[in-house]
Amino acid sequence: MSQPSSRGFIDTESARLVMADETRTHDADVIVVGGGNAAFTAAHAAAERGRRVVLLEKAPEDEAGGNSFYTAGATRISHAGLEDLSDLVEPDPRHEVTTVPAYTPEDYRADLERVTGGRNDPELTEVLVREAAPTLRWLHGLGLRYRLMYERQAYLQADGTYLFWGGLHVGNVGGGEGLIEDHLRVARRLGVDIRYQHRVVALLVEDGAVAGVRAETGEGPVELRAESVILAAGGFEASPEMRAKYLGERWSHAKVRGTPYNTGEVLEAALDLGAGRGGDWASCHSVQWDAWNPENESNRALTNRLTRQSYPLGILVNTRGERFLDEGADFRNYTYAKYGKVILEQPGSLAFQVFDASTRDMLRVEEYQMPGVSEIVADTPEELAEKMGVDAQALRRTLDEFNASIDDAKESDPNVLDGRRAEVTPPKSNWARAIASAPYYAYPVTCGITFTFGGLKSDTHGRVQDEAGNTIPGLFVAGEMLGGLFADNYPGGSGLAAGCVFGRRAGSLA
Repeated sequence: MSQPSSRGFIDTESARLVMADETRTHDADVIVVGGGNAAFTAAHAAAERGRRVVLLEKAPEDEAGGNSFYTAGATRISHAGLEDLSDLVEPDPRHEVTTVPAYTPEDYRADLERVTGGRNDPELTEVLVREAAPTLRWLHGLGLRYRLMYERQAYLQADGTYLFWGGLHVGNVGGGEGLIEDHLRVARRLGVDIRYQHRVVALLVEDGAVAGVRAETGEGPVELRAESVILAAGGFEASPEMRAKYLGERWSHAKVRGTPYNTGEVLEAALDLGAGRGGDWASCHSVQWDAWNPENESNRALTNRLTRQSYPLGILVNTRGERFLDEGADFRNYTYAKYGKVILEQPGSLAFQVFDASTRDMLRVEEYQMPGVSEIVADTPEELAEKMGVDAQALRRTLDEFNASIDDAKESDPNVLDGRRAEVTPPKSNWARAIASAPYYAYPVTCGITFTFGGLKSDTHGRVQDEAGNTIPGLFVAGEMLGGLFADNYPGGSGLAAGCVFGRRAGSLA
């Protein structure tokens, strides 16, 4: 561990002061630590001001992009409807038959408060809900491309029209891969110096202010000095040891959805320096993830396609053949990030999404028809149970009780909270449909961890603070490293939005 001194930092393992003349020195105005959406947004904002920016990416170039590369690119912003979005999203002939309900800052704020149980920081929240849309327009002006996410956020209705739902409508062209491709193009045009395979292990301090970083590279250690350092290197979700320490022992077995390089050492370096903790260090974003795919961690070819997000259309059972949560509690956007944890707590950290012929064609193509999808198909529930390794009588009993309890008086409509309820324990509050038409389908899912909610304490401009609320000069934070917005759960798309907003704010001051 390292601790600050008046010049340099102390390596406590060898109790020595590491000075600049022991390593090579590089200079910049701003150092950005990280290589995902928040890091690049911060770099763009600083470079636009004429600042000389060095961006340090821990991964090699062919594995770069942070968690952002692995996302679908969905970004939650407030807006007044499709006409209001027309200047931001790519043209699409479907727009003529599409309804995009308005999503106000008040809606955004209410969703954050509701899904986090009121544990979201109100000041950070206000900045996010007010600035997400103008920040995306700024990024769009720089060259990032956006579109309406039909395949994820709207179902084709019987009359040939589309109705978007869940407050999440805009995403990057090309998903996470397109997001990083666009960011790279912009950064290079703005003159950002991007350096790969730089693992930042400590922060340098001079005269009471952060003055640079120490990094390990393939050619040995380096010190880079700058007027400001922006930390945007992600959380600790890829560290089994830190997951076990902060989230609980069981989390050491969760599958890592995204980058394997978010292992928390930059967070620890900031804490060693005296930064305060922000947000909920005991919770995270986790989802239902393909359990049986042999390459179901940090898969850059399949990225987000290993997730299984059509669960509101079916039921979930554990290895005992029993349901254990309300699949229809709310739109997917408001439940998916907390249900991975629930599955982790099931026997063997394994569950199965179950559908029948009536809903199979409604499942997301990109996820349920991906190459190598783990899919079980059978002509009867008993055959399905056998292939799942579940007691056949238990699964049959679950299906029979569920089917018999559905309120058939309500019409099923996946575009709205339709109130079509199954009165069983646990209930299914919306979208309950009988599972009774062969063939039957099951998809094994486990817990896939996305990012951790705990981060550093800061003000609304990303200026890092100590536990007492004092600003640490020269040090900024953005992205998953900024704590305070999320706890237990989050509204889908708000993570990328926060990375944009607070990345821009940090880069505008650094």
